[in-house]
This record gives sequence, structure tokens and C-alpha cells, in this order.
Amino acid sequence: MLRTHTCGELTAKNATKEVTLCGWVHRRRDHGGLIFVDLRDRYGFTQIVFDPDNKPVFATAEKIRPEWVLKITGTVRKRVEGAERKENPTGEIEVIAEELAVLSEAKTPPFEIDQEKEVNEELRLQYRFLDLRRPTLQKMMQRRDAFIGYIRTYMHSKNFTEVQTPILSNSSPEGARDYLVPSRLHRGMFYALPQAPQQFKQLLMVAGLDRYFQIAPCFRDEDPRADRHPGEFYQLDLEMSFVTQEDVFEVVGPLMMELTERFSDKKVLQETFPQFTWKEIFDRYGSDKPDLRFGLELADVTPLCRGCGFSVFADAVAQGGAVKALRVAGGAKFSRKEIDDFTEAARTFGAKGLAWMKLTKGKLEGVPAAKLGPDLAGKISEQLKLEEGDIAFFTADKWLTACRSIGQVRAEIGKKLKLADPKAAAWAWVKDYPMYEWNEQDKKIDFSHNPFSMPQGGMEALEAKDPLSILAFQYDLICNGFEISSGAIRNHRPDIMYKAFGIAGYTKEDVDRKFGGMIRAFQYGAPPHGGIAPGIDRLMMVLWECPSIRDIYAFPKNGKAQDVMMGAPSVVSDAQLNELNIRVVEEK
Repeated sequence: MLRTHTCGELTAKNATKEVTLCGWVHRRRDHGGLIFVDLRDRYGFTQIVFDPDNKPVFATAEKIRPEWVLKITGTVRKRVEGAERKENPTGEIEVIAEELAVLSEAKTPPFEIDQEKEVNEELRLQYRFLDLRRPTLQKMMQRRDAFIGYIRTYMHSKNFTEVQTPILSNSSPEGARDYLVPSRLHRGMFYALPQAPQQFKQLLMVAGLDRYFQIAPCFRDEDPRADRHPGEFYQLDLEMSFVTQEDVFEVVGPLMMELTERFSDKKVLQETFPQFTWKEIFDRYGSDKPDLRFGLELADVTPLCRGCGFSVFADAVAQGGAVKALRVAGGAKFSRKEIDDFTEAARTFGAKGLAWMKLTKGKLEGVPAAKLGPDLAGKISEQLKLEEGDIAFFTADKWLTACRSIGQVRAEIGKKLKLADPKAAAWAWVKDYPMYEWNEQDKKIDFSHNPFSMPQGGMEALEAKDPLSILAFQYDLICNGFEISSGAIRNHRPDIMYKAFGIAGYTKEDVDRKFGGMIRAFQYGAPPHGGIAPGIDRLMMVLWECPSIRDIYAFPKNGKAQDVMMGAPSVVSDAQLNELNIRVVEEK
């Protein structure tokens, strides 16, 4: 080793010892007669003192600059009383340099590494190897390592076996666009990078592995956003045989609780995670991933609005829709601009507008109050328990649109009024998702969630029920307004799989072509099985209050899905394209 100690371990117990340290120049201070350098490595900082009496070493020390890499040999001594730095683990001591070797010089960095100043993200990502030297990101990488290490230990304690599944695979409908990889050996054919190890995890259950997991890299060609990293992400992928969804909950719930309380400053609000059905959580909160750290539950005033004098409400009810309401205590003080902002939030989920009614000076005000008349407006006010100074917001549309749009208003009000406790973690399970949904764009029935889920009621439900009324054994795990994980009890029977995919427009030949491996395997004795796949990156982002999921990665893509450090994606040579029998066509 080039060093005897790291820059974070020397204490007063090491006084008088000769040591050798290696690291980067974090700061250099020239105090006239002496030069001080804070030498940094991933373990911490040690102050190095260069004395002018040691002329050769001092002469070199006068030339060194920030981020040079040095090897220092010297003697440890206690700092003089009053000069200690209590906040630094090595703050009791300093090293008097006797030998100095410059291992590497450095250009002036494009931003200051020794200070946690705000730096343009594009610049940080272009020089990510420098950005990663900053203490905040050094700690982040260590926390991530410990976090994932704990997950592995927990899973092994529950008798799971870690298995690595293929990266080059076939395309499957996981809800996003695939990244395709052309095959050189099989001209005109492509691999797909896995959006998730879905088929392989199920095949491992058929293989009798019983309990599988891995920290799985997943690839989806999705548009970037604050909680979604473009390109690749990691999830705790797991599958279990001979289980119900409650068995999955009993494995994953305690792990999430332990990760929350061991690796964050948040307190889990409920020791047993509450469970909601998909319909119930939309009815109460207007979202299948609401922030449950605060109340603001929705109310359904649909029965009162049937045939009422306000056509916006009456027409929605007559067409089979709903009128959803949200009471906000003290909300009558919202300005017109704030109400306009809430209206725009509602429109993002399809609402045509946002009605409001408030109680001020004992009188109901707003368009609904005027249109509904005093008696009906009073009944709605009574149901909502409006008090002086309160406001109620309303959406009227198809049930799901009405719920989603006012649910977004609820979320915006929660942020504006700072209703969520930042030190709390509100976990919950959401279950009983619809098996199918109507695709308005393509005018067809589609899977609403995971296509490999077992329908509730099995083959009988698929044959006898309206497809849009069929529920699936699908579930999500949510926390603080984010979906952390999705899972399901899987469809392990070929006959049910053919029927389920047939309803979504797939022929038997389509299923055999896309999922032939699974169909073939299920014909040789498949156990009932189910699993889940918590997103590790998003979970860390939520627990550590990171403004963007990009802060969790060592080498993230930017907001345009580009790696500006390595220059990816990039143009490749004609020779490479020719070898793959590919031609790039210019976009007109």
C-alpha cells in the first residue's frame, strides 16, 4: 500500500507516530510562515502542515493547488489547545510533513469542489467524476451501498436465493418502449433490454427455486421526470411460490419499515401498513398514490346532484359520472390566482374546470351555490361540514376523471399549505386493480397493469364478466405520494393466459411468439406464484428527500436522457451499421 492510514482515521492516540497518507488537496492555506493543506479521501480530511525549515518539501508545497493528488509522509502531533476542530473526526491532530510526492497534478476544476455551492446541473454531469468528489455525493454513494447491502442481508435471512437474469432478452409489453439491440449473428433481428425480469422470475418459480430475488437493472425508454430516471433504473425484484398476496405483503412490509427507520430520519406512521382497494383510494383521495401524511379526504355528492339545477353537475351524473368534492378548512382566504392555479392542476387530469363554493359571513358564495339554490347548496354544505371560512372545490365528469382531477387539486393544496410532515413516512398497500381498461385512442381494451397477473375469478370471470369489471390480483406499495412498487399474483395457467391476452386483442399466435417460453414452461407443472419489485432508486429518493432521482445515481443521464460526460447517445460508424445490416434514414 502507498499509505499507512486513510485521511479519516488518525486521532490523538496516533500522536508521535510516523504515517503516510495519500489523497487530494481539498484546501490550501498559506499563513505566511506555514502552509496548511486539508488532504482528502473518501474517509475524511486530515490537516497537513508544511514547515519552511524543511526547504525542499516547503518549496514543492508552495506550488501545489486544489485537487492535486499527493503522498505525504510525516509525524502526527496533537493540535494546540483551542485549535481543535470538534466537527472533524481528525480534528484533534495534524501531520507535520517530512516527505511530499506529487502523484498527479490537476487543472483548475470548472467548479469548486471544497464548497457545497449551487452548480449548474449540466456542468456537474459533464464533469461527474469531479462532482462525485464532493462530500455530499461521497456520502450518498456510501449510503446507497449500505442500503442495498442491508436489502441483500434481509432477503437472504428470509431464505431467498439471488439469481442474475439475462440482459439481452426478447421484447414484452411492460407498459413502456423497449431499448432494442440489433443482433449481428441474426440479421434483421433484435434483442430487447429487459424492462423488468418478469418472464425470467416466473420461469424460476417453474424451475422450483421457490424464493428468488435480485437487485435488477431495468431499462425503459421513457420520458424523464423528477421521480423517473431515463434509460436504466434498479429494483428489488422478487418472486415467491405457493403464496397469496398477503404473504408477499408480510415479507416486503417489514423490510420497507426497517429501511425507513434505519436509513432515514423519518418515522413510519403505522406499524401495520393500511390496505386500500383501488376504487376506495380513488374515492377517498383521488389518486392511487396519494400522500397520506395528511387528510383532506374527498366527498361524493353525486346523489345530491342528480337532476339538480346546475347543468355541469346534473349532466355528469346523467351520463353515469360523478361529482367529487374537497373541503378545505380556512380555504376561503385563497386568492383568485391561487384558485386559478388549482383549476389548471385539475385540468391536467382531464377536468373541464373546477367549481368552488365557500362559506363567508354565514353565506354560501360561488357559482354552485347560485345555481343549486339555497336548499340544495345547504344540503351539500351540511354533508361537507362546511364551517365559516371554509371552501369546497368540485369536479364533475366520468368517475375516474373527476377523482383524478380533484385528487391533483388535493395534492397541490397539500404542498401549498405544507400539510405533510417531512419527518413522517406514510406507507400503504393498494390492491384490487382493474384487470383491463379502455384505450380511448385505439378504441380497444388494454391491460391496465401487469398483463401476467391472475384475474380474480380465474377463467370463469374472463368468460362471463364484462372485461372492464374484472379485478386482478395486483397491488402497489405507496409512500408519501409516490408509487414505490408494483406486484401481482401471477397467471400460471396457459388456458387463462391465452384467454386474458385474447380479450386485449392478442391472438394465440401472438402469445406463443412473444411468450412461448413461459407458455411451454407452464405446461410442465407451474406452481401458483407471485411477487413484487420495489424501485430502489425511487425509494431512496423519497426517504432522503432528494429533489430529483438523478441525485441517487453515480452517473445519471440529464433531463434529456443524455450522458453528457461520455457523449451518449452518439453516432456510430458506417462500418458498425453495415455489419449489423442497418441503415440510418434521415428524418424528413
